[in-house]
Amino acid sequence: MYKIFIQDYILMEKIRLEVIGITKSQSQAGAFAVILEDAAGKRQLPILIGYNEAQSIAIALEHINPPRPLTHDLFKSFSDTFNINILEVIISKLADGVFYSKLVCHDGIRKVDIDSRTSDAIALALRFDCPIYAYKVVMEAARNIDTDEDEKKDEQDEAPELKKTENPDNSGEHAISEFEKYTLNELKDLLNEAIANEEYERASKIRDEIKKRK
Repeated sequence: MYKIFIQDYILMEKIRLEVIGITKSQSQAGAFAVILEDAAGKRQLPILIGYNEAQSIAIALEHINPPRPLTHDLFKSFSDTFNINILEVIISKLADGVFYSKLVCHDGIRKVDIDSRTSDAIALALRFDCPIYAYKVVMEAARNIDTDEDEKKDEQDEAPELKKTENPDNSGEHAISEFEKYTLNELKDLLNEAIANEEYERASKIRDEIKKRK
């Protein structure tokens, strides 16, 4: 009985994660990856997400208030209205390359676990300002997948990597140079215009340029 309890504890051990950013996926065209990192900064957990989910997470990270609520903002307003809180998000399983998560919710009386896509769970965690965890076994499984992919890359010819170095993705540089010519007040006007037009990716880049000026 004692050994079983110890095994269950190890399986259910949780690791606290923080969202440190979003990047374009290198393995899947049109997809993005949200990068999570443990508190010690030793392990990262990249999770593939779609464009809409990436946009929703980016808006929460940048503290942008859209003129009309996105789905996750609507969920937050609905929950607040009926006194439902998300206590924590847990990335609970990794199966066939897909991460599964659950929302630990509380309405003042009951605590209920609700299954969720991981991208939605992260977007909601940022809005509810609640912690994000992953079970230790999930982190270990994800690390094993990363190790296998790294070994495959080592076996590949180095020519593609050289080609990539010769032709870097300068999209970020173009975005920065695009806004360098504007004054701070003009950038603020552009930011408001981008938000009004629901161009949140552009708004995020403008906000980055404003932060640089400050």
